[in-house]
Amino acid sequence: MTVEVGSEAPDFTLNDYNKQPVQLSSFRGDKPVLLVFYPFAFSGIRTGELCQLRDEFADYDNKGVQVLGVSVDTPFSLKAWAEKEGYQFPLLSDFWPHGEVARAYGVFNADAGLAVRGTFLIDTSG
Repeated sequence: MTVEVGSEAPDFTLNDYNKQPVQLSSFRGDKPVLLVFYPFAFSGIRTGELCQLRDEFADYDNKGVQVLGVSVDTPFSLKAWAEKEGYQFPLLSDFWPHGEVARAYGVFNADAGLAVRGTFLIDTSG
């Protein structure tokens, strides 16, 4: 399944790198969400993409946009990566059920067992 422009974003709850639940729908009516799927923590191109988001974080924050990164990594590896790179936004673990949220958004590669790159801007109405 692929999420179509203008359709309602599939809701989910995933743990962040501190093992705290983050629910997408909790941002409805409050702030838009930039949802960024990437294959794995510590991988070169992904690091560059997320570092760009880190470097531009103030722009998103000043506009009230919540940035969320999602991969199939465990919370433990996400925490180590976030600390190493200084990410100021939550990295969410789609580890188990493996890739379930990535599947809902049409960005899961089942053969490789990972989320492919995908970015979704979700407005305040979801």
